Amino acid sequence: MAKPPPSAAASAAGGRGPAHHRTRLLLLLLVAVAASAFTAGYVLRGGPVGPCDTRGDPVDVATAQAGDAASSPLGFMKSKLVLLVSHELSLSGGPLLLMELAFLLRQVGCQVVWITNQRPEGTNDVSYSLEHKMLNHGVQVLPARGQEAIETALKADLVILNTAVAGKWLDAVLKDNVPQVLPKILWWIHEMRGHYFKLEYVKHLPLVAGAMIDSHITVEYWKTRTHDRLNIQMPQTYAVHLGNSKELTEVAEDNVARRVLREHIRESLGVRSEDLLFAIINSVSRGKGQDLFLQAFHQSLQLIQHQKLKVPKVHAVVVGSDMSAQTKFETQLREFVAKNGIHDRVHFANKTLAVAPYLAAIDVLVQNSQARGECFGRITIEAMAFKLPVLGTAAGGTTEIVLDGSTGLLHPAGKEGVTPLANNIVRLASHAEQRASMGNNGYARVKERFMEHHMAERIATVLKEVLHKSRQHSHS
Repeated sequence: MAKPPPSAAASAAGGRGPAHHRTRLLLLLLVAVAASAFTAGYVLRGGPVGPCDTRGDPVDVATAQAGDAASSPLGFMKSKLVLLVSHELSLSGGPLLLMELAFLLRQVGCQVVWITNQRPEGTNDVSYSLEHKMLNHGVQVLPARGQEAIETALKADLVILNTAVAGKWLDAVLKDNVPQVLPKILWWIHEMRGHYFKLEYVKHLPLVAGAMIDSHITVEYWKTRTHDRLNIQMPQTYAVHLGNSKELTEVAEDNVARRVLREHIRESLGVRSEDLLFAIINSVSRGKGQDLFLQAFHQSLQLIQHQKLKVPKVHAVVVGSDMSAQTKFETQLREFVAKNGIHDRVHFANKTLAVAPYLAAIDVLVQNSQARGECFGRITIEAMAFKLPVLGTAAGGTTEIVLDGSTGLLHPAGKEGVTPLANNIVRLASHAEQRASMGNNGYARVKERFMEHHMAERIATVLKEVLHKSRQHSHS
């Protein structure tokens, strides 16, 4: 998988004078073209160097880590041994969030070991690239099974299981050692879907030191569901909202960089600078609601025409396609576009981790996740960092992020939400001042509670309590 040099993000964010600024813009443009940088976090580039990274002098690295440990809310984790167990290593939100935490812990001098429970057979460029990045940051990567994995779990100060599915690793690998490890496990859960509520996954959940979930509404859902369906109790459970990375924030606040990225993406889509662009940025699947979004978008075009509204030309982009393996669902989306003759207004973009170029290019984000919605939906706060209003479903963690009427507009999930979403599209297309005020309000909300240091502070509070509980158990 092609990727820019690790220093690209840092170069893009810094520099002085015209020459440096041109270099920064070129690097940002490379990020947009390659679509392989992780502008929402440290994962595929940048970030603090670790002792195993040959780019840095060991003395400088140690000095930097000492300074970071002193200033970071996670500084108390220095020299602790933490085992991270992920159900998979992919470009999905759960593994990338865990990797981001791994790098934050490494930044303060914590010893971090990573295990991936489910690995694809054969060579996988994505997992290879992500593992290589972890190794460069001083994260040790171990096979999921074997004596070394067991010994690490027994020695670790803290074990973090990532997602409900990762629970399968406990019995499969630790076996008789499970009771010794449970008191020092923090279970980080991101799922909202019903098929994750299986006893084989979460039977040990009541006995771990704590659980961490990305939104309050999801915490309550898990408490109710585990009690009613599985007849088990949740452990001490913490709702921890996520935050934007420093890298994405730097791009979002660089007006020149945003303009360059905006021009590049719009040119690639065939959208003029004066046109309005509504985007849904998610993996293409029925649960993310791209079909209902396109229905609403089609309705909005009809409303604009029938009411003879004087608005800029309106476009929609669906970011998250898989051009190499188009699913039946995506085929249906494209057939809907062709059938209704809106192919000149609807654009499909391949899945990418480079969300910043698209956020720079669009005018409104649509978060249309269905059923119980998103556990949190990080793309929502990323869009708000770019001063974008958000049209979201009134479900899940979105309701804890978007303030209806202030930072965006909410609509019902399901088919009953199609017409309200269409009306909201028309409303924002017709009122530039409302788009601007909602964008500014969203940006202020992000700065107040959804930055990286906010997330680090919230996670630090949880880790302190879990470590204290684990020490109490070991002493008793």
